[in-house]
Amino acid sequence: MKDIKAYAVILCLAIMALVSAAFINKSRVKPAIVTSGQGFAVVELFTSEGCSSCPPADELLARVQKENIGKPVYILAYHVDYWNRLGWKDIFSSADFSKRQSTYAKWLKLGGVYTPQAIVNGQTEFVGSAQGTLRNAIRTNLTKASKTQISLTVLTATKDKATLKYNTDGAADNTVLVLALVQKNTTSVIKSGENSGRTLSHIQIVNKLQNIPLGNNKTGEASIALPHNFSAQGWEVIGFVQNTQTGDISAATRAAFPQTVTANN
Repeated sequence: MKDIKAYAVILCLAIMALVSAAFINKSRVKPAIVTSGQGFAVVELFTSEGCSSCPPADELLARVQKENIGKPVYILAYHVDYWNRLGWKDIFSSADFSKRQSTYAKWLKLGGVYTPQAIVNGQTEFVGSAQGTLRNAIRTNLTKASKTQISLTVLTATKDKATLKYNTDGAADNTVLVLALVQKNTTSVIKSGENSGRTLSHIQIVNKLQNIPLGNNKTGEASIALPHNFSAQGWEVIGFVQNTQTGDISAATRAAFPQTVTANN
């Protein structure tokens, strides 16, 4: 009888040990990573070194970029030029970027433009420093599959020009391929204006834009001029397909530069 009781106790302890081990192992299992399929997010920020409200948006962009490494999230920072008259000329600014922002105001039926302004996939706009809104917009668009496919490759790069090959399968006739030449990061010391005395960090600075109509030309080659401070490691090209009537962006990708830049012929 004592042997039976002892056996029962041992069996009970063994079962408890197995249950405990299973519980511990289960708690150590990492949660599955949920992928976003064919979704993507193009985040366009309209900003300026002359605007005191813009640095928080620039900093948020840098954090979001780190959070989404390896995901199809494409960040573009456009420095507008209409702040230049107020005490500090932003060396990254361009009238072309101010014009693009005004075009968005028409597409999205807005009363005007402002900084910092963020627009995701050409359709959702909000104050660029709104953390929750930005992250939600990215998360939502990463789950939306696109019928348009895009590929972009840098074929050659000299000291002042790059040649690219593109393919935009499924793009509508009323769309353009927008090529953005992007400087990945830099800093600026601001000596006047609203941000006087500050050192500002920038990422994904758009240097120039180039539009290629996609009516009957879904595949082809394009060349883009490179600036004097170009380096293969510090720059990239982001390309996206955009509807010219609504601003909707239906596909996006990026292309790296070859590490060896050839001499000019």
